[in-house]
Amino acid sequence: MPQEQYTHRSAMQSSDGPHVYKVGIYGWRKRCLYFFVLLLMILILVNLAMTIWILKVMNFTIDGMGNLRITEKGLKVEGDSEFLKPLYAKEIRSRTGNPLYFQSARNVTVNILNEKSKVITRLVTGPKAVEAHSQKFEVLTTSGKLLFSADDNEVVVGAERLKVLGAEGTVFPKSIETPNVRADPFKELRLESPTRSLVMEAPKGVEINAEAGNLEATCRSELKLESKDGEIILKAANIILPRLPQGSYSSTGSRQKIFELCACPNGRLFLSQAGSSSTCQINKSVCH
Repeated sequence: MPQEQYTHRSAMQSSDGPHVYKVGIYGWRKRCLYFFVLLLMILILVNLAMTIWILKVMNFTIDGMGNLRITEKGLKVEGDSEFLKPLYAKEIRSRTGNPLYFQSARNVTVNILNEKSKVITRLVTGPKAVEAHSQKFEVLTTSGKLLFSADDNEVVVGAERLKVLGAEGTVFPKSIETPNVRADPFKELRLESPTRSLVMEAPKGVEINAEAGNLEATCRSELKLESKDGEIILKAANIILPRLPQGSYSSTGSRQKIFELCACPNGRLFLSQAGSSSTCQINKSVCH
């Protein structure tokens, strides 16, 4: 009996024909899908166009971007560049034959750090001054000759000539040591101490020479020429002492214009009217 029922069902299914099941999206779902696909294609085209436009504007190439070029030695920037944050580089140099400019609205600071990231040398160029902070400051020529050096102990000027162009000259609060002090040709040289004394010392001698002009020494009170172990020599064709005092002279006879140079016991010089013999007499009004 079960075998007859199965044969009957099979006959019924074969007589009705095969059933077709439809698979897919229809209706409003299909239209939404097409709309999203179309929108996605539009976005892709817009994104592609924007990418091409950015590449064109920023001048992207295989070698770099815009004025920035990537070379074997590093980065090469052509034209003006602006850095908004710190720049770390091993070497910064300009193109061959062109100058290198650093420009800032306030100041430019260059720091040198040690292995502990501590500033050991600093160069600050500001609107009012240029400051250099270091243990020693040196200025050298292209051949390596020292021109100027300064540290905590001394300041060294290595040039053959130090020239001061200031109208008031140079002020030294303390002593100065130099082998030669001279003025430019046809210029005056003045050594002056307005409120204190001026001392010139040398172990082997002090030479004051005016080859083409006069030599003047002016003081308010006394001018002393002292030699402890040697002599004071006045060597000239004419030695003029115009303001020497005159001693007593004879009222009889004619006044002569010839005088005798006399000296007081204290060394003061005075004039006495010359005669057939010495007329030098101690005069209390002069030798006091």
